[in-house]
Amino acid sequence: MLSMTSTLPAAAAPEVRAAVAELPAYVAGKSAQSDLTAALASNESHFVPLPSVIEAISAEAGRIHRYPSMGAVEAREAIAGHFGVSPDEIAAGPGSSGVLQQIISAVCGHGDEVVYAWRSFEAYPILVAVAGAVSVPVPLLANEHHDLDAMAAAITDRTRLVILCSPNNPTGVSISEAALEEFLRSVPARVLVVLDEAYIEFQRGPGVDSLDFYRRYPNLCILRTFSKAYGLAGLRIGYAIARPDIAEGLRRTAVPFGVNRMAQAAAVASLAAGDEVLERTEAVARERTRVIEALRSYGWDVPDSQANFYWLRAEDDLRVRILEALADADILVRGYAVDGVRITLADEATNNRVLAVLSDRGRFHGEAGTAR
Repeated sequence: MLSMTSTLPAAAAPEVRAAVAELPAYVAGKSAQSDLTAALASNESHFVPLPSVIEAISAEAGRIHRYPSMGAVEAREAIAGHFGVSPDEIAAGPGSSGVLQQIISAVCGHGDEVVYAWRSFEAYPILVAVAGAVSVPVPLLANEHHDLDAMAAAITDRTRLVILCSPNNPTGVSISEAALEEFLRSVPARVLVVLDEAYIEFQRGPGVDSLDFYRRYPNLCILRTFSKAYGLAGLRIGYAIARPDIAEGLRRTAVPFGVNRMAQAAAVASLAAGDEVLERTEAVARERTRVIEALRSYGWDVPDSQANFYWLRAEDDLRVRILEALADADILVRGYAVDGVRITLADEATNNRVLAVLSDRGRFHGEAGTAR
């Protein structure tokens, strides 16, 4: 019998696209190794799911032999009702990163440019490259904020998309209302601006009414998720609010049945439990204030985070020392080469474990490495 493999030259083997082969791998935060491990690397909610959400998920478990709604219709209707928009203005997907992939696929062709701040969410350059588009990263300002003037100046005739992350991941800082207004006025109407608000439920104090901006700027798209404040990271559902023609394009580029039955039901139940979710985000915000004030009293320079995490800017030597010291205390956090360390907030006892390690700031500053 003739062997098929023996008749094919080695050069005929299938290969992935060069752009795919060169992609950096998305690095997920490390998961807990034991019951004693404080897993603070993935910005997950430390709260267990709400009882009403568990009930909704359980009810759907008996129906998983059936496909979910193709367009996440019930979830879209609930989201639309929550924000006072039409279901035609909502597109859902597997987490906000999944929806962002739909956005890039819908509006960007080969060689089109996507402008975003850096450092920001590390999935941005990966999703842009997968679509065959071109990343235009714009460095953050020294105070960790978006350099919106530089981002506006980076827009060219090839730019199709601009991504703003507020609160920004991993620095935690938010874009102000005045800054966003000025920026949107400067962006050509043909360029879609995505405001990634994955952590917006943790925002306290002066912020941006993104829905007001959405109503006034037709080229603005709001991107949100149920993974963080709502605690549905394991179910994967996010959504975009965009003009009907854009939202329809996002639904067309979505993977068929990409949002499962349980995720859709959980999203609807989560929106109905708004008061309970608010109590949880309030608790996180209180801890955020307490922890950041403590760190500053130790000498650390911590930005005003509006998310469920905080940021320590650190060069590599210092970054490694911080990661090692926390790991020795069985605490997992997220390090970013060259830039720094992101630490997720949790309950008071867990946050105190982190503070105990970081309380002696002097131990981390040897001959090399600086923090700000």
